[in-house]
Amino acid sequence: MSKHILRETLAVRRNIQVNANNLKDQVVAIQRVTKVVKGGKNLSFSALVVVGDQAGHAGFGMGKAREVPMAIRKAIEQAKKNLIHLNLKGTTIPHQVLGLYGSGQVLLKPAPEGTGIIAGGPVRAVMEVAGISNVLTKSIGTSNPHNVIKATFDALLRLKDIAKVAELRSKTVEELGR
Repeated sequence: MSKHILRETLAVRRNIQVNANNLKDQVVAIQRVTKVVKGGKNLSFSALVVVGDQAGHAGFGMGKAREVPMAIRKAIEQAKKNLIHLNLKGTTIPHQVLGLYGSGQVLLKPAPEGTGIIAGGPVRAVMEVAGISNVLTKSIGTSNPHNVIKATFDALLRLKDIAKVAELRSKTVEELGR
């Protein structure tokens, strides 16, 4: 999925109503940005945050400000605006999926109950706030947290709902569950 398609898909799915009190946020990365100007150096901070209700809704956001707490606050507000609904199967995902963004790839595989979250860094943060507690992941390519988060969300957007797949195939959910 290209960068433009991911942006458009997130824009279409923004109208999700989730109780803001139940949202859990997690800071993925904070970067210090120094800009050299005529009078010297301007220092600012960039924050990358993921939020979710641990029940199948998640979003990410980026914020920039002169202080870290303000950058985090801006990122959380943007992440709340970008919440998406995820098609889950209990505490795992329904099928294996590969998400792409830039040179980053994220492979997500369903795992049996009790496996836990086998993931590193940014992918683990997304899985925790989304409520996915049994999953195997592999991050391939870039280690840039921004691209890894976007590739993870691309993978989560590619998850298909079992009821819709059954309807498309003219079968029942029980026939597909075999």
